[in-house]
Amino acid sequence: MNDFTNLPRRHMLAGSAAALSALGLAGWAGGARAQQAAAAAKPLPAYANWKTPDALIVHSSNTLETRRSAFGTSVITPSNQLYVRNNLPAPDVAVLNDRDAWSVSIEGVKNARSLTVAELKTLGVETVATVLQCSGNGRGFFPSKPSGTPWQVGAAGCVVWSGVPLRNVVAALGGLADGAAYLTGTGGEKLPEGVDPLSVLVERSVPVKALDDALLAWEMNGEPLSLAHGGPLRLVVPGYQGVNNIKYVKRVAFTSAQSQARIMSHGYRMSPPGSKASPDQPSVWEMGVKSWINGPLADKGPLKPGQVQVHGVAFGGTRGIKGVEVSADGGKTWQAAKLIGPDLGPFAWRQFALPLRLEAGTHVLASRATDTAGNVQAEQREENLGGYNNASWRDHAVTVTVA
Repeated sequence: MNDFTNLPRRHMLAGSAAALSALGLAGWAGGARAQQAAAAAKPLPAYANWKTPDALIVHSSNTLETRRSAFGTSVITPSNQLYVRNNLPAPDVAVLNDRDAWSVSIEGVKNARSLTVAELKTLGVETVATVLQCSGNGRGFFPSKPSGTPWQVGAAGCVVWSGVPLRNVVAALGGLADGAAYLTGTGGEKLPEGVDPLSVLVERSVPVKALDDALLAWEMNGEPLSLAHGGPLRLVVPGYQGVNNIKYVKRVAFTSAQSQARIMSHGYRMSPPGSKASPDQPSVWEMGVKSWINGPLADKGPLKPGQVQVHGVAFGGTRGIKGVEVSADGGKTWQAAKLIGPDLGPFAWRQFALPLRLEAGTHVLASRATDTAGNVQAEQREENLGGYNNASWRDHAVTVTVA
């Protein structure tokens, strides 16, 4: 069986291939086109059957990817087109019957206690737009074919959350206890029987500085948070990879050490190829500067000669975007694109566009973003065992034919 560290998102279970399949953790075999063709025939899982089938690639019951062509040119990703990545099967839909009764334990504060959603709603409310991205987004571009879902660009979206700032909750409970170094969130999924709980528990730790922006969210894109996206309550950590944004959150603790759950101690580590993951390797935390082009694409055949609008998205993790450049010759020359649409803050992505005249021939379209700190999107991916954190502009380039 694959080591946990080779699984895109977690876990699992000792046992049969059937158990792995049931949890959506089957490995990737074949090229991206073959994978997408097979995925197209799979129906949406019941908990996400309200989503738009044509906008999604169904890799498994726990892994749904937004098609590149479905992103459009608006900033916010519609909920019915947003990707899904569950680490364990979603809880029973009955958890949504009384959303306000859901409770979360707050620990590592001076007056630790559990609070219901109804109580959280009395402590304040904020709205923040963030990029939600699976840390394996772009894994499908790795020639080494790391184990896990072969996401290309569609394990990401930009959404608007509403909830209570976690800093308000901490203040209401007397402030942090001494020694807090990490913010640790624990999911409320039902754990499978017969295995060590720490081997499957969805629990992640991030540096305590994330408290400044973290949110306990009960709403996404103006609607009560769906089961597919972590309802009734989700820990949102703006600027951090999706695995750190804990769904169905039941416990938030401020701890002196990182969680001992395997998903933290060995999962989502930037492990060199050929190595084994270990707690001393860098964890998948903050996202880096990244962009990609969403149009024009080659999926509808050759383009006609003339002007096209090259458009896409760019984001900087915990920093805003300063600018985006576009190349039509695979990175030999670059032109500045225009940032379009509203700026929804440093954690959201920006849409960009550049009108280009394309003559007959083959063109490699690429984008390269720069964040507000001057960090420039890398040309090459950082090779690693799990296929994480791929921000390579070269990998994300698209080739179009004009005829």
